[in-house]
Amino acid sequence: MNLPSFLWLWKIAAWSMGLSIMAYLLLAITGIWMFRVRTSQNLPSFLPIIGGRSTVRSLHYTIGITMVSLVLLLLAIGIVGTLGHFGSLGQSSHLVAGLIVVGLVLLSAFSATQISSRRTWARPLHIGVNIILFAGFAWVSITGWSVVQKYLP
Repeated sequence: MNLPSFLWLWKIAAWSMGLSIMAYLLLAITGIWMFRVRTSQNLPSFLPIIGGRSTVRSLHYTIGITMVSLVLLLLAIGIVGTLGHFGSLGQSSHLVAGLIVVGLVLLSAFSATQISSRRTWARPLHIGVNIILFAGFAWVSITGWSVVQKYLP
């Protein structure tokens, strides 16, 4: 297919990736915020408690759902765009990086829904997956940049 017909798709992908990384950073901030509220530690002055624990948790969940949606949108764009442009998948290591990031994001989301006092494994899994996800986002960004170079004239 002709590249200009896919240009709008790559713009959506670029915005989605940027917003996914921003959501990841906001999730880290609200996660630390939730930890501090839960353990009754003093919060930094730039993180006031607005309504307490449930408000912070709701904000964290909302941002998390947004990030999951953005990552799934990126997966769909990657599959449609690659198949449309090249006719097959697997043109670079970006596919592997992307699938790993999608898996990590979904595992993180699942483990978040399992966090409770009865399931002591869920919180460490959630935090550990999100630490690994930092490297995953870096990897998918680097490999994505090489993919973008293939599409530029």
